[in-house]
Amino acid sequence: MKTLILFYSLEGNTRLIAQSMAEAIGADIEEIKTEKDLAGGKGLGKYFWGGKQVMMKEKPAIKSLEKDPKDYDLIILGTPVWAGTFAPALRTFFGEHKFSGKKVALFYTCSSGPGGTIAKMKKELANNSFIGETGYVSPFKDKEKIIGQATDWAMSLIV
Repeated sequence: MKTLILFYSLEGNTRLIAQSMAEAIGADIEEIKTEKDLAGGKGLGKYFWGGKQVMMKEKPAIKSLEKDPKDYDLIILGTPVWAGTFAPALRTFFGEHKFSGKKVALFYTCSSGPGGTIAKMKKELANNSFIGETGYVSPFKDKEKIIGQATDWAMSLIV
């Protein structure tokens, strides 16, 4: 089964999980990147500006993908949780990349709770078959344990 791991990551938490899974299962991987860095830079400013993007349902411009999700059987999609939902870059991705009939697995990273992230992602990808969902709280706090959980989960998707 041809597998693509797509993800957005601001601070590296989601990237850590995505890269670990891709290495474990031999999947292709691509990071969804915005054209411009998040206003506010580092510290609390990024949370203010990120929260504003979520609340205003903004769609920041994203860079073109090298890989086409339509070319894959399984798509594993990851996001950090921002204000109880997926990152705004994924809102743009969902608008620009329509696909259906794919096997899809979803994951999130967060520092507290997922809110409605998974349900909102499923709504955006409604014409696909969901085969898994999971989340990881503060991956860098217990890095080896969480990487183990993530790679086990990814392996279970391709069996």
